[in-house]
Amino acid sequence: MDKIKFGTDGWRAIIADTYTVTNVKRIAKATADWVKAKSDTPSIVLGYDCRFGGFLFAQTVIDVMASQGVKVFFDKNFVSTPMISLAANKLQSTAGVILTASHNPPSYNGYKLKSNFGGPTIPAEIQEVEDLIEGVVDCPKSDWNELEKLDLLEFVNFEEMYFQHVIAHFDMETIRNSKYTLAYDAMYGAGQRILPRLLPNAATLHCDFNPSFMGQAPEPIHKNLQEFADLIRKDDSLAIGLANDGDADRIGLYNSHGAFIDAHHILLLLIHILYKYKKMSGKVVIAFSVSPKIKKMCKAYGIECQVTPIGFKHIAQIMIQDDVLVGGEESGGIAVKGHIPERDGIWDGLVILEHMAKTNTSLEELIAEVYAVVGPFSYNRNDLHLEESKKQEIIANCKADKYTSFGEFTIEEVETIDGFKYHLGNDRNVMIRPSGTEPVLRVYAEAETPEMVENILRQTKEVLLG
Repeated sequence: MDKIKFGTDGWRAIIADTYTVTNVKRIAKATADWVKAKSDTPSIVLGYDCRFGGFLFAQTVIDVMASQGVKVFFDKNFVSTPMISLAANKLQSTAGVILTASHNPPSYNGYKLKSNFGGPTIPAEIQEVEDLIEGVVDCPKSDWNELEKLDLLEFVNFEEMYFQHVIAHFDMETIRNSKYTLAYDAMYGAGQRILPRLLPNAATLHCDFNPSFMGQAPEPIHKNLQEFADLIRKDDSLAIGLANDGDADRIGLYNSHGAFIDAHHILLLLIHILYKYKKMSGKVVIAFSVSPKIKKMCKAYGIECQVTPIGFKHIAQIMIQDDVLVGGEESGGIAVKGHIPERDGIWDGLVILEHMAKTNTSLEELIAEVYAVVGPFSYNRNDLHLEESKKQEIIANCKADKYTSFGEFTIEEVETIDGFKYHLGNDRNVMIRPSGTEPVLRVYAEAETPEMVENILRQTKEVLLG
């Protein structure tokens, strides 16, 4: 039987290949054993997103938990990852489980573990669950009416819980009445109901239930959002565009001209708003792939900046121990102070939108304020789909310091916290790292202009592929 390994963010696999009822039962049994060891009254909060088979796999988890005497809090409807993290915190369940493959292609589903502090389970505890995964698990089909009577199953509206939490923390009236009209692309994901509830006047796209995501991986990056960019570009009334991934924990932004605002810029915006305008304190925690511009802003504002390996679980671990203002990744997963220590693409968008509404400041003006501190820059990422042998060859070359330049760009310094970040001078850098969730080699580049970024990516690819 295949060994099940948790990656950067949970276990993910192709549906009907290794993501099967059999394997979900195995992980659910390990989770049940783990929560029983942690609590005399073990319970989990359980949810699923919009992916194919979500409800079926949730039924499977309930069957296993019931057989082990673990209570399940469950919403029959699809939910976002932040909803599960929030519910795990508010209900103080022993753990949370969300069945999602986040931004992965439609053929995937996954299994994420959440802790009752309201964020990803820390790496050491994930390892504990992984070590408990056994072979085939047999359990009877459960009767939900009977489980309710035995207090082993309780139905909870996690979306309503999240809705009430949001409206208690934001000035929704000011946001709704603002001249800065929002466009929203759910990418057929789990944000499709909650955002229109919060902002009924938003112009919406792909807010329909479609488990195939129309064949498009629900990752909020520019190449996947061309239709959304066109919508904004053609409608002068739209001031800002917000996009979320499949489970709504990642964020992508567009300005009023339909220009993409990447996660590095969003991190800078959030630090700028929270520190300069809201007068909030705390350190900034970023994953290794994040732009050095974040360090530059932190230095300018006198804020401590800590760098972690890639994977939000590393950031969450620090957020539950220290006073953290903003924690985030290049992928668009960002958490902010005043909320749970969890990525939340909708919450992040509302922070920016509320500031725009209250200060009468456009997104373009906010970006200009950020550039006044750190200077303008551009960023892009190239995902190389390679044979495993070629991918390993490149990584071996990186480890052996085989690369001294990428075309005309000479390497001046190398950082190796998680992957290989090559500094090329003049605030330019390129980073190489194998994905922790997909069979690809990621190449990230940053420079002063989009044209220079593409030049760096092109020449790096030529050197890597020989």
